[in-house]
Amino acid sequence: MTYVIGDVHGEFDTLKRLTKQLPNNYKLIFVGDLVDRGLKSKEVIKFVRQNNHQSVLGNHEEMMIKYGESFIQTYPQKPRIESMNFWLTNGGKQALLSYNLIKITKEGKIICNENPSAFKQFKDDIKWLKTLPFYIKIPKIKKDGKSIVISHASCADAWHYHNNKNEQAKFKEYALWNRTPPKINCKIFNIHGHTIIKDIDTSKHYLNLDTGCYKKSETTSYLSAYCLETSKIVSQRRV
Repeated sequence: MTYVIGDVHGEFDTLKRLTKQLPNNYKLIFVGDLVDRGLKSKEVIKFVRQNNHQSVLGNHEEMMIKYGESFIQTYPQKPRIESMNFWLTNGGKQALLSYNLIKITKEGKIICNENPSAFKQFKDDIKWLKTLPFYIKIPKIKKDGKSIVISHASCADAWHYHNNKNEQAKFKEYALWNRTPPKINCKIFNIHGHTIIKDIDTSKHYLNLDTGCYKKSETTSYLSAYCLETSKIVSQRRV
């Protein structure tokens, strides 16, 4: 069975508890945002890589690549906080902490840790993140007669751009950042995350799987999975 997993955001313990609910020999496809916000981004990436699971690129992976490469340039000296601030305030600080590459003083200052092995792993993980695609199209299985396409954000309304070399920037913007649900006449069945929802509605012409795993909330705080073969939803509350 193949399950599509919503935004994990470094919540590795919740991911492991979710996988215990799945049948043996499961295969996983992630909608991106494996990293940031939660405290175990490194462990989530390790799990995905070691088990050869698939993932699309999310906007948080995009940020980790961009600002992580800036961090690499100055490490182990003081990081360029001013140039990395957007990432750090959106979960990048927790990602760097998961690699034990920084520490935070009582005054709130960020200082680099000299940790050669962790730094090597961080660079290798950045290299791997750069290989992730903007979308994954599922062979053979269809939904409502449409091809299933997995992306981080809703890309269905820009699907006509996906093979157009001159419009890749526009398609990328949709696939990573768009928060508008697909129009009802879209050509694909788009499974995505990116925008937090309270409940997953499997009756719609698309599927949003982001149930706010990293949030401390009574109505969200779940990590959710969707089985491509059975359309069954499995969820695990954040631990």
